[in-house]
Amino acid sequence: MPLIDFDDLLSEQAVNHPVAFYGALREHDPVHFNRWWNGWVLTRYDDVAWAFRSHEPLPSDRFEGPWGDDFALREKDVRGVLFEVLSKFFVWKDPPYHTRVRTLVNKAFSPRSIEELRPRAHRLVGRLIDELPVDEPVDFLGRFAFQLPVVVISEYLGIPTESRDLIKTWSDDLGAVIFVRGQMSDRAKRAEEAVEAMIDFLRPIVRDRRRDPRPDLLSGLVHVEEGRDSLTEDEVIANTILMVFAGHETTMNLIGNGVAAFFAHPDQWRRLQAGPGSERMAVEEVLRWDGPIRTQTRWAREPLELGGRTIGARDRILLVQVAANHDPAAFDHPERFDIGRVHNRHLTFGHGIHTCLGAPLARMEAQEAFRQLADRFERVDVLDDRLTYHPTIISGSLSGLHVALRPKEK
Repeated sequence: MPLIDFDDLLSEQAVNHPVAFYGALREHDPVHFNRWWNGWVLTRYDDVAWAFRSHEPLPSDRFEGPWGDDFALREKDVRGVLFEVLSKFFVWKDPPYHTRVRTLVNKAFSPRSIEELRPRAHRLVGRLIDELPVDEPVDFLGRFAFQLPVVVISEYLGIPTESRDLIKTWSDDLGAVIFVRGQMSDRAKRAEEAVEAMIDFLRPIVRDRRRDPRPDLLSGLVHVEEGRDSLTEDEVIANTILMVFAGHETTMNLIGNGVAAFFAHPDQWRRLQAGPGSERMAVEEVLRWDGPIRTQTRWAREPLELGGRTIGARDRILLVQVAANHDPAAFDHPERFDIGRVHNRHLTFGHGIHTCLGAPLARMEAQEAFRQLADRFERVDVLDDRLTYHPTIISGSLSGLHVALRPKEK
């Protein structure tokens, strides 16, 4: 215990060994006040699930309470566009704004419309695999795990897929603020410039869809109505930016982390190969084991008691999903990577009213990727001597993943 600095959430232990780091914290001090982060860290499954459900006493609004104060101080040089866009992300808001915008977005971004994308995703996975070399090193994140979701979300929204490299650059710069990446002192300025570029890119497309609707999600967002309510142009653009970012970043990390997990557990790769249909449960276990999102934030509207501690009004709270997902009080043998796990109630996509709207899309894409990789290759060998993650608190994003695809013998 004395060797672990539980207050350093960007230490090598916390970033690259989060299950051990947060697991030790869960056993040592499950409702922990972090002096460096200046907030509470929750690591038990029941506490994290309760906090997700409790949206009234624990708001998620990033522009009220302590988060609004911090943003105003930390990013005081930002010219305002970044703040305006981020403040319209419905995932960072609470009712009634969250309810209104999510209801409208959900009418266009429906599970049925996502499932209708599966044949296209299936063909795209096959094409991307065909383009990969076999038995030689390949940048799996760049050549496959990024390409699949960015093309799918672009086609689904109705924006040009040939802009995917620009989207990647803009999303990386925006992600530095959203994920609070360490060692980037100019992250706010870069994010501001990225958002301005994305607005300039999207606004003419949005206006075109208003004049000439097409069978795509952007047209749905522009024209969706609930009673007499609809989304403003700025709300459409802001939440399209959110979907473009979240629609590829999360899925890229899910697929990459899954390939690394299967390489470390070859017995589970063989189970996946032997069981058509097992990819659905396999994706859920990857999400639990090494999900693309590790933490979420809340703040306390009023003082409350939790785990024998008094959390003060306006105190910040970090909900650690990666710790909750490995809590032995909630999962049998959480230390096992088991794609046959039943009752897998992981919290990677959140819980309650803020459960991730894009979860069905990420699941579908990962299912198609793992199924076809397992059908086509005897193994996917990870070639990196040591895997590391980007230094963030919120995301579980590998800094690189190089593999060699080993074909099955004919």
